[in-house]
Amino acid sequence: MSGKPEMPGTEDGKGGAAASPCAPSVGDALPPAAPWPADTGCTVLARVDSTMAEATRRLPTLAGPEWILALRQEAGRGRQGRGWADPPGNFAATHVFRPAQGLPERALFSFVAALALDNALRDLGVPAARLSIKWPNDVLLDGGKLAGILLEGAGDHLSIGFGVNLAHAPDPADLVPGLHPPVALAAATGVRVPPEDLLARLAPAFARWRAQLDDYGFGPIRTAWLARAARLGAEIRARTAREEWRGTFETIDATGALVLKTAQGTRTIPAADVFF
Repeated sequence: MSGKPEMPGTEDGKGGAAASPCAPSVGDALPPAAPWPADTGCTVLARVDSTMAEATRRLPTLAGPEWILALRQEAGRGRQGRGWADPPGNFAATHVFRPAQGLPERALFSFVAALALDNALRDLGVPAARLSIKWPNDVLLDGGKLAGILLEGAGDHLSIGFGVNLAHAPDPADLVPGLHPPVALAAATGVRVPPEDLLARLAPAFARWRAQLDDYGFGPIRTAWLARAARLGAEIRARTAREEWRGTFETIDATGALVLKTAQGTRTIPAADVFF
């Protein structure tokens, strides 16, 4: 495909977007969503190659923070260039904004994003006890991977991509061996959520946690994240391109790095794939 997005509700792809998710959903049986964040735009696309790529294309004309939701994403990607499957009904969105934090601190938005998504899913009726966060930002449902989050910087902007298996989970045979098996929200819980309804709850949650980071630093984020962490205090494996460690997941430090107690001593690991 050309990569040019198609806009819903138009014939030629040049008109207005579909019904905006920038306001709380109307008529659903769930508690109403919080107000849409002030001064934050949103665009809903019928189809796009990648919401992350679309965010990059829009950078020269962005007036402020923007959410981009695709009802169909055809070339999604995850960490380390891995593909990300997005059948219709799943959630594919990117939030692009200009953070106040410098480059070293922008990785902390992994934890902000994971907490916001955890909150949004709970607002939609998913029991908190069934959700957890695998370091740094995969959201698990009953131990299976429900969602992934990707951060990419472009100049003074940061793009955060969210992929959530709302309706369908990818075939495990198509995934990297050893990774957590995927799970779909609808099959696992019976909760059926249109992507627009998730966005209506995710955007306010992200704005709240971003304000916490801006106003109070990483401390409150770290505390809240540890309360939702998968396998905290248990044995895990952490694998980088060169090494693999096995040990007890003790905590995360003030930079968000994984702190692992191994037979050889305590290791602080800034980036790795985690297995358990």
